[in-house]
Amino acid sequence: MSIPRKTVLIVLAFFAIYVIWGSTYLLNKIAVSELPPFFLASFRFTLAGIIIFAISKAMRLSLSITRRQLINSIITGFLFLVYGNGVFVWALKYVDSGFGALEASTQPLFILLLLKLIDGKKMQTNSIIGVALGIVGMYILVSQQELVTQEGTLLGMFMILTCVLSWSYGSIFVSKADLPSNYFVSTAYQMIASGVMLAITSVILGETWVAPDKWSSQVTLAMVLLAVFGSVVAFTSFNYLLKVVSPEKVSTSAYVNPVIAIFLGWFVLNEPISFQTIIAATILLTGVYFITTKRKIKLRPFGR
Repeated sequence: MSIPRKTVLIVLAFFAIYVIWGSTYLLNKIAVSELPPFFLASFRFTLAGIIIFAISKAMRLSLSITRRQLINSIITGFLFLVYGNGVFVWALKYVDSGFGALEASTQPLFILLLLKLIDGKKMQTNSIIGVALGIVGMYILVSQQELVTQEGTLLGMFMILTCVLSWSYGSIFVSKADLPSNYFVSTAYQMIASGVMLAITSVILGETWVAPDKWSSQVTLAMVLLAVFGSVVAFTSFNYLLKVVSPEKVSTSAYVNPVIAIFLGWFVLNEPISFQTIIAATILLTGVYFITTKRKIKLRPFGR
């Protein structure tokens, strides 16, 4: 019995946003150690967009786009890549990669609250429990004394949360927006649009651009992996999933990304993992489970 092609594509796409994106926190942390954050993000997404356009041309895909689709691509690129990713990379200068991934794991919580505000979607008991656990877990995570006393850490943590909010709203926007029907082409326009916006931001902020021949071999490898796998493969998979499954299901990558990011941060960069971080991670991911699980949980009156 053969597996339907669509099922195979969905499984591969989920693997990309689960595993590949889990590693991008480490790669961004490595790259931002030498490169200005907005220049880094601009170079990454512009390169990825050019690669995707070249592949699309070779595959003889239609690159035509309507005015509305172009506007939506620019909006999407801003929500996901300019603010959601560009500012996130900037914040990694002050926050460990694993810690940033844990903050990003609150995305399902943000999506749930936004769906409630935007669409009036009713919150199930599971979701209420998940939101409560998410709030508790985040408080435990950010209240660690050794983090609070470090210069810039509080600002970095706050900005990452605003990035998660931007990414969460973008997930809802894309699921309804008129974008090019081919997910590859749609991703290319978003990448190029965000690359231009990030370049403008970099110039405005007075960042010093560093030519690729001046990069260390470690940063060069990180940039190639970010552009090809983190952007071309994973972001295209992300756009595809937002059209074929619900935003809540796509946000389940929050289960896996922090685990991979924390392990790689510890293994490669020797980032410390405190006991309080482990407790917070457990509570946060349990909250994500309650938000995304299909199992119905009913609260019974006490004593019955």
